[in-house]
Amino acid sequence: MKLTKKIVAIILSVLLVVACFAGCSSDNTENDSAAQTTDIKVGFIFLHDENSTYDKNFITAADEACETLGIAPENVIKKTNIPEDQTCREACDDLVDQGCDFIFADSFGHEDYIIEAAKAYPDVQFCHATGTKAHTENLPNYHNAFASIYEGRYLAGIAAGMKLNEMIADGKITEDQAKMGYVGAYTYAEVISGYTSFFLGARSVCPSVTMEVSFTGSWYDETAEKEAANKLISNGCVLISQHADSMGAPTACEAAGVPNVSYNGSTVSACPNTFIVSSRIDWAPYFEYAIKAVMDGTEIAHDWTGDLTTGSVVLTDVNEQAAAAGTQEAIDKAVEEMKAGTLHVFDTSTFTVTVTDSTNVNAKVDADGHLTSYMADVDTDANYTADTEAVADGYFHESEYRSAPYFDIQIDGINLLDTKF
Repeated sequence: MKLTKKIVAIILSVLLVVACFAGCSSDNTENDSAAQTTDIKVGFIFLHDENSTYDKNFITAADEACETLGIAPENVIKKTNIPEDQTCREACDDLVDQGCDFIFADSFGHEDYIIEAAKAYPDVQFCHATGTKAHTENLPNYHNAFASIYEGRYLAGIAAGMKLNEMIADGKITEDQAKMGYVGAYTYAEVISGYTSFFLGARSVCPSVTMEVSFTGSWYDETAEKEAANKLISNGCVLISQHADSMGAPTACEAAGVPNVSYNGSTVSACPNTFIVSSRIDWAPYFEYAIKAVMDGTEIAHDWTGDLTTGSVVLTDVNEQAAAAGTQEAIDKAVEEMKAGTLHVFDTSTFTVTVTDSTNVNAKVDADGHLTSYMADVDTDANYTADTEAVADGYFHESEYRSAPYFDIQIDGINLLDTKF
């Protein structure tokens, strides 16, 4: 019996020692994880700086994501005002030299330079917003990302349509005067998808609406954007929205007393009487996902698309001072229908298309002008060859076959004032 007690005592002692070592091992693992979080370096390349609403949206999201992930501020390196030329590749080289494990660029024209860098530095993960080539380049360290912002634009369009209805009910305009204006940067699919979804959202509540679009040829040109907004207002547009990155259009609207639906953030502080709402992509969920994948050594999707459910598509608070009564309720209803899959932004029964020898050449329509087929350029090549059927189940499947938009159809009801850009 005494021998048995000694054996038990020995066993207990051994178990205690093992437990201590296990505890130390667990603590060390946690410390190693914390050290990994602290030591990772991330680099960001921005086309402009915080004066651009577009870039400010990315910068804010980068700060939020890095703080959430516990990355030390000194390990977050931002390069601003990087043009879409060889300067971008040089920025990549410098970020790699500074030890960055993850590098992100925010503008379409950065893509080819980011791909060059990804090929040169296979141990660094490169991610890029709005690009189109990651799924065909198939590099293990190059990735594209975007979000279904066309849904956010549609929701913002509902707010615009509600405002038009209010103006009609108040006798400020007639139904046939419900004309909106839109300031666009370029005639790219991203801009076309955006202004079309905005228009369809407005028309879902205000059937008589029409729209004119003026392009500036620049993502950020405050003077040109203000001039474009003023031109649209002088043409009889009673509400303005935009896909351009300065305060040009919003401030023109505030000065003229014309309602404005903004993009990439609230302009209510500068435009309290005219700002209604703004849609934007919240990039923080993607940054958290991609940087965490680098920390954990897991794969990043070649082509990632955020949406309402990931928190990537958001709207600002509705400005009750300028918005029509019931606007928030109308938006909330549409959000629930989108999440349920019963509302599709590009439902082909809600718009018509005119096919000519030079316009909408890849489209097929029925006798009523409704889209029945469209071959989209998804796998981008040098000739932008149409390669993917995008119409099925009664709607155009935007951003499902790659993250960046490829809806580039001109629908009826929207008049382009110029297409030189």
